[in-house]
Amino acid sequence: MTGALLGLGLGLGLACIWWSFWPQPPREQARRPNAFLGRLDDDLVLAGVTSIRWPGLLAVCLITGCVVMVLSLALTRVPAVSLAFAVMGAWSPLAVVRSRARRQRSRLRDVWPDAVDHIASGVRAGLSLPEALIQLGHRGPVELRPAFEAFGHDYRASGRFTDSLDRLKERLADPVADRLVEAVRLAREVGGSDLGRVLRALSTFLREDARSRAELEARQSWTVNAARLAMVAPWIVLLLMATRGTALQAYREPTGVVILIVGAVLSVLAYQAMTRIGRLPEEQRVLR
Repeated sequence: MTGALLGLGLGLGLACIWWSFWPQPPREQARRPNAFLGRLDDDLVLAGVTSIRWPGLLAVCLITGCVVMVLSLALTRVPAVSLAFAVMGAWSPLAVVRSRARRQRSRLRDVWPDAVDHIASGVRAGLSLPEALIQLGHRGPVELRPAFEAFGHDYRASGRFTDSLDRLKERLADPVADRLVEAVRLAREVGGSDLGRVLRALSTFLREDARSRAELEARQSWTVNAARLAMVAPWIVLLLMATRGTALQAYREPTGVVILIVGAVLSVLAYQAMTRIGRLPEEQRVLR
């Protein structure tokens, strides 16, 4: 019995020594969120909908689509037409959230240079980095005051500057905020006298970028508006036809269903193509 235990211990020891020569790569501490779902969460934050995240938004889309499906089916008695309106109804909450987020992102793009100037002025006046950020909650741009005021409450309650910065990034959900927060974090951790220079360079770049984007968006807005009009017009005609039951009888046949499907696919493809051509690319959050 003793010999068996000694042999087992020797075997386990040799196995551990052999295993040590083949180190395993470290596992990721947390899975990276899906890019599409991460953008949905950012859009919800920018749209002012902080009570739900992407699962709740998708649930709202599903419920809206089902309600529209039932109502349109009761009105038209044509399953293919009802399904088309149900898809548009399911997409509408997502479209509203993205539209509000896009407008908020545009407003923030105009006020970020002033916010960066406020921080640089506070640092030059001798304020600490937390105090320079907290004072934005009282004297900064109106669009940014709630987020920085909440940052002040977090920092006073916990005293953890890094954790408060992480929560500030979550509240703002903006790539400019990510860059600003990481620059402040780096200056806090390693020190240095270049923070004022970095902030002034960032402010200058943000003003030039906002000016260029405003000019390009003003010139290309007609493309986006034309795409929306071309997308909506055929379906408005179909909705008007739904008020007359006899006009929809053709969509009960297989040929009418195929025409409806082809029209829907072509409308979506044309809209996506025109918006991609006419809309400027949005800056991605690479410093989450």
